[in-house]
Amino acid sequence: MHTPVIRTEQICCEVGWFDDLCGGDTEFLGAPDNGRKSTFEHCSDIVRLADQLGYNNILFPTSYMLGQETIPFAAAAAQQTNHINLLTAVRTGEIHPPMLARHIATLDHMLKGRLTVNIINSDLPGLKENPQLRYKRCSEVIEILRMAWTEDRIEHSGDIYPAFSMDATPVKPYQQNGGPLLYFGGISPGSRDIAARHCDVFLMWPEPIFSIRSTIQEMSLRAKEYNRAIDFGLRIHVIVRETEEEARAYAKHIMSKFDPAGYNLKHLAQDSKSAGVLRQDEVRNTMADADDFVEPHLWMGIGRARSGCGGAVVGNPEQVLDKLHQYMQLGIRAFILSGYPLMEEARHFAKWVLPHLPNVKLNVLQGRVS
Repeated sequence: MHTPVIRTEQICCEVGWFDDLCGGDTEFLGAPDNGRKSTFEHCSDIVRLADQLGYNNILFPTSYMLGQETIPFAAAAAQQTNHINLLTAVRTGEIHPPMLARHIATLDHMLKGRLTVNIINSDLPGLKENPQLRYKRCSEVIEILRMAWTEDRIEHSGDIYPAFSMDATPVKPYQQNGGPLLYFGGISPGSRDIAARHCDVFLMWPEPIFSIRSTIQEMSLRAKEYNRAIDFGLRIHVIVRETEEEARAYAKHIMSKFDPAGYNLKHLAQDSKSAGVLRQDEVRNTMADADDFVEPHLWMGIGRARSGCGGAVVGNPEQVLDKLHQYMQLGIRAFILSGYPLMEEARHFAKWVLPHLPNVKLNVLQGRVS
């Protein structure tokens, strides 16, 4: 089994952006935006812009909502981009594991190694599943993927997938030393165990600094129990303006049309009641001030209107950069950023902050691709 290595000789980070495959790109949270629907054209515009601006990764999320599905969209984006990695979300259990390995390997060859994979461990669309079944299925799928990418044969016998004995030659990826990096998030004990045992980058959603520090310490110990080391990532929104006053005013602007009793995209999402979303709600409800800031420059108001990532770093360029440096000092090595609207905020961040970050690709640092 491949064991990823954390490189401590330099502090660096992979700066990624977010694409709108699941819908919700808008200027005003809680207000549908017909000009920014999750169409193939709009999502393509976002990934091409992120590529041009110098982001090193971009998340293609998956959810059973109006929008684009990740693997076919990533295949199309492979032909439209030149530099950026594509962090393609895959829900385990949806595709027969050997064929999932083949899908991913094919994408990896199309991208010449610019593929990273976000493993999703959630209920299959339309089902309410036992969490223990999901954890076991997710673990077995990852084991099969790793075996398919690194061994001569797939020899697997488990509870969910009882008997695979087959040649692994047709599913070899472009990237060596383990195949594409696997990113994974989840705060339940079962999810954290999967990440510690199998994955390369553990993703977190916004929480106060002390809580992120605690999670990194816990997950590092969990991984060590399996003789492994893992990297850490943070999925968070950003609002950066020339002054802090302008940034905070824009935070209020995007929430100015939000009506808790009206249209609320949060309740349409599949993960709206996940442990991670509920944890962010708890942080906001117990720690936030009147403007929904839970600590300097960490604003949790987005979680009132959106599922998933519910917080943003808000401030002027120096303040935003300092906050990201604080996360990096804790051990964060990957950022998946976004803002409302996606293209406009990508430009703001690329202008004010991106040039001042040590922006790298984690799969290059780990020797998966040159």
